[in-house]
Amino acid sequence: MPIHPPPHQQQQQQQQRSAPAPGRPLGVQQAEAALVEHYPRLVRLAYVVLPPALGRHRRVLAAHGAVQRALPGARAVPAPASRVPAQSRRRSSEEAAAEAVGADAAKGPVSAPYAWMRLRVLRTALAYERRPRWWPGRLPAPAALRPTLPVVWGLRLFPRAGGADELALDRALSGVPGAVRAAFALQLLEGLTESGARALLAEAGADDPAGAVRRAAGLGAPDRAGAQVLLRSGEFDPCSVQTRPSDLLRRRHRTRALALAATLCVVAGAVVVTAERGVQGAGDEGAWVSVPALDPAALLRTAAEQWADTSRIDFTAWPVRGDRRGDDGLLGRALRAWAEPSEAVRVSATPGTVDVPPAQPPQLLFAGEVDGAAVVLFHDRGVRVVRYAEPSAGGGAAALDFARTDDADVTTGAAVVVSRTGDTARFLLAPWISTATTRDLLAPGTPDRPLEVAPDGVTAPVERPAAGGGCDSWPVLRLRSSERIVENHAFLLTDLGDLAPAHLTYTPQPGSGAFARQPREATGPEALGAWARTACSLRALSGSGVRAVNNWAFAEQRLPEGGARAEWLCTRADTWRGPGRVLVQFLPPAGSPTTPAAVVADRNDTALCSRFGQHILAGTHWKAASGRWYVLAAGSRAVDRIEATGQVRGTADGPTLAVRAPRDASVRLTAGLREGGTLAAVR
Repeated sequence: MPIHPPPHQQQQQQQQRSAPAPGRPLGVQQAEAALVEHYPRLVRLAYVVLPPALGRHRRVLAAHGAVQRALPGARAVPAPASRVPAQSRRRSSEEAAAEAVGADAAKGPVSAPYAWMRLRVLRTALAYERRPRWWPGRLPAPAALRPTLPVVWGLRLFPRAGGADELALDRALSGVPGAVRAAFALQLLEGLTESGARALLAEAGADDPAGAVRRAAGLGAPDRAGAQVLLRSGEFDPCSVQTRPSDLLRRRHRTRALALAATLCVVAGAVVVTAERGVQGAGDEGAWVSVPALDPAALLRTAAEQWADTSRIDFTAWPVRGDRRGDDGLLGRALRAWAEPSEAVRVSATPGTVDVPPAQPPQLLFAGEVDGAAVVLFHDRGVRVVRYAEPSAGGGAAALDFARTDDADVTTGAAVVVSRTGDTARFLLAPWISTATTRDLLAPGTPDRPLEVAPDGVTAPVERPAAGGGCDSWPVLRLRSSERIVENHAFLLTDLGDLAPAHLTYTPQPGSGAFARQPREATGPEALGAWARTACSLRALSGSGVRAVNNWAFAEQRLPEGGARAEWLCTRADTWRGPGRVLVQFLPPAGSPTTPAAVVADRNDTALCSRFGQHILAGTHWKAASGRWYVLAAGSRAVDRIEATGQVRGTADGPTLAVRAPRDASVRLTAGLREGGTLAAVR
């Protein structure tokens, strides 16, 4: 279903393009002509820049609204250049930036009216990123962003769905700020250079334009041409959409409610009937939220034993716990802070987690006193966990933390950080955890230490991994699931600074078997030995919303000059929002079982070392005991030939290679796969 701008006459449009610029009113006509001519291009730009949290339907309408509202009255349009002599003409900052950026496009100069309209569209789209925390939703928007036309009733609009590549790009864009999305779109859609994108972002009022351009350079890498094709696909085209009906039952209920409200207004005369009521004590603008969603009495509470009688073992099976779970005053304050946090509330969210108010009553997980604070934990629609904490004695600032938890399971839904004080943290454990202990990953040979757990599921303080300084220990939780749901299942969790701790796993080498092995719990001697040498690399993942980290031993190599064996690991961190990060680590023989591995490659937003990226090749320089340097390379089980080219040349049949080379030799490594195809080394 194509969407087009308001109709205009083609003859008038042609006249507007070719006519001279005698005065200011014609500037409006030129801007209108630019808008009509480039309407799909401007709407696509706005759609990419707008926050994905709006949802696809509202994002489509907001994109069209941003472009249609970009055409101002005659007084706001800069006068054409031919109207005033160049020596005396004083250009506005908008006009100057539009002309400068328009001439910087890689596609060639664009017209000044179009560049000026593009600047206005970009400003409006970026303004959505700076909306109040409680908007969007059912709440009224600020006056500058209040939506006008277009308005669609009874239908939901969606751009045409793309494939896995388009979905991956959309997820990557949803994880960065609007200024980064804008820089990415300006370069790939508009053809601007980096300097041109920086100038336009600065004029549009973006925060840190240079930083946005730098971050945008990493999106779509290394195949930027492919990313450009994806960005021009139907997935990002709000002018060609599909339609679905809105919620028919809800619409029918609302229609009946409106009819009833009209009847009551006629009978009572002056009675004002509202479907939703503002949060008590909130301001005039932005105080409207759904009453059931913020009513403590409407909170969802799961039965105590439901976890043992369901096939869905995640946060939805958690019962409500805590000695203040019946305190409506505390619960009401927590819900109101969630709906519209004041300046006194510290708010944090893991990357990719929305912090908008709940659309329906959330599930209550916990409400109680922990370490001198009143703590409330909510679970919202299977998507996120929300923690509210206020000092029990008063005088301090409250805190509101958000973390994604969609598709949690028996391990990733087993614990939540309920309190952090100093160098320790307390966890609220899932009801299916039967025993809990702690251990140090940098002491693989030592036994576990018992961990005390209160009847309400809150643990005693657990040491946290040090954020800086020396990496002398790495505390982890070792939890065991109840035999009522799974037999003999123990697993490790580590605190990486988010509400939900990360699940640690290990994948051993395939050995002589032909099939790849699956990740397993990192509780055995071999897994603990690998984690003892790689645990400190987890520091690089702190606060990035990591769901699970797997150590995959993809190769073992016999080293030259002595035949000692080295191991190659691919450490993959998967985030709750989807993208992953990979560290390839080389483990030569060492005198200590905790000698850190050498990180030889680091890649963001990649499928490497996952079920969708099972082939890998990596290399490094290595110095033997004799002082001679070598280039070493190793590949996963499907690699049957490795070749080194460049300043050093060499080949090897099989998954490993070692060749003499100067310390700083530039070498290009490629591998052949057993079933055909080639593989380049990860950098």
